[in-house]
Amino acid sequence: MDQQVGARFRDVMGGFPTGVTVVAACLPGSEPWGLTVNSFTSVSLDPPLVLVCIQKDGQSHQRLLDTEWFAVSILAAEQAEIARRFSSEPTGNRFEDVKWSEAGRGSPILDDAAAWLECSIQEVMPGGDHSIVIGRVESWGTSERGALLFYSGEYKAAVL
Repeated sequence: MDQQVGARFRDVMGGFPTGVTVVAACLPGSEPWGLTVNSFTSVSLDPPLVLVCIQKDGQSHQRLLDTEWFAVSILAAEQAEIARRFSSEPTGNRFEDVKWSEAGRGSPILDDAAAWLECSIQEVMPGGDHSIVIGRVESWGTSERGALLFYSGEYKAAVL
């Protein structure tokens, strides 16, 4: 796709508000890693499935495919700085000074998130320059916090 078409498509899609998440995992014996993802949605209630789309040329792509488990932290309205941090380079120090805990299978979940889910990878499908990762939700939690949205190139608080 030429750059002008890509830019116009990005502008069109920027008019659709999305939630903001951090997808994170931790291989045994290693440090946690994660990245900001707004291509996230529920797929099925029975069984409970979600999907995340991960850019193939990103540093976290292969790491995610190498794990069995990952967590999705749905960021709260106050967590725009965390969204920025987990979308920037370098990837190595994203968890530095960020409060988090482990879900049941050891996946990192960010403290103060609006909600979180821990998932096992069920399927990976090609999706152009991204991989579509289907996760089976094995555990979850929520808080009373409002969600962070991304709209027209900016982070915004969801108004409920």
